[in-house]
Amino acid sequence: MEIKGKVHCFFEQSGTFKREFIKLGIPAEDYDIQNNFGETDHTDDLFAAIETAYEGGASLFDNITKDDLIMAFFPCIMFSQQNTTFFDGTNRNWIGKPKKWVIDQILERSKMRQYFYELCMKMCATCEIRGFRLVVENPFSTLHYLHNNFPYKPTIIDKNRRVRGDYFAKPTQYFFINCKPTDGFTQQQPKEIKRVNNCGGHNGSLCDEERSLISPDYARNFICDFILGKKQEIGQLIIF
Repeated sequence: MEIKGKVHCFFEQSGTFKREFIKLGIPAEDYDIQNNFGETDHTDDLFAAIETAYEGGASLFDNITKDDLIMAFFPCIMFSQQNTTFFDGTNRNWIGKPKKWVIDQILERSKMRQYFYELCMKMCATCEIRGFRLVVENPFSTLHYLHNNFPYKPTIIDKNRRVRGDYFAKPTQYFFINCKPTDGFTQQQPKEIKRVNNCGGHNGSLCDEERSLISPDYARNFICDFILGKKQEIGQLIIF
C-alpha cells in the first residue's frame, strides 16, 4: 500500500515499528500512556481516546487522515490462551484457595476482559467507519478469545515470527481494516532467540514487557512484506 501521510503506532512496543518506518523514509509517531523506553512521542491515554472517538467526541483520532496508517499493538492480557486457566479455575496460583475467592477472581477478570474486548471493537469500528487504514496485532491460537468472539477476522496469521527474524516464534494474527496486505516473504535468521517461559514481567504494564518485545528485523521485514510490498536483498535462509 502507499502511505502518503504518516504512520501512527499505538500501544506498548510500537516504538520498534515506528523506528523501522522512519528508516524506510515514512514519517511515524508512537502513542502510549507509558514511556518506559524514554522515546514515546505521545503519552496519551489511548483507551480514553478510543471511547471518546467512538462516541463522536474530539480526540487524537481527529488528527488522523485517510492517507495515514494506524498500527495498533492492542494489549492482549485478557484475550490470550494463557487466560483459559484463570477462567476455568485451574490456575496453579489458585490451588488451595477458598471457592468463593476463586469465583470472585474469575468474575473480576471477566469484567476486565469485557472492557478490553469492547475497547478493541470500538477502535476497529471507529477506524472502519471513518475510513482509516488500520492494522491490529494480537497473539493467535484457537483458544484466543478474539478467534472465537470477534466480528473482525484476521487477514494474516504469522505462525512463526522467527522465520522473519524475530526473537520469538509466537503465532500472531493481524487484522487489516480498510486496507489489504501485500504478499512478500523475507526470510531471515534471528540474531537472538528468546523463550517465552524464561521472560519476566514489568511492574505497572498491561502486558509482560519482555514477552511482548519485537525485534527490529522482524518489524522491518513485516513492513516490507505486508505493508509496502518492498522486496529486500538482505534476507537469509533459515537454519534451525
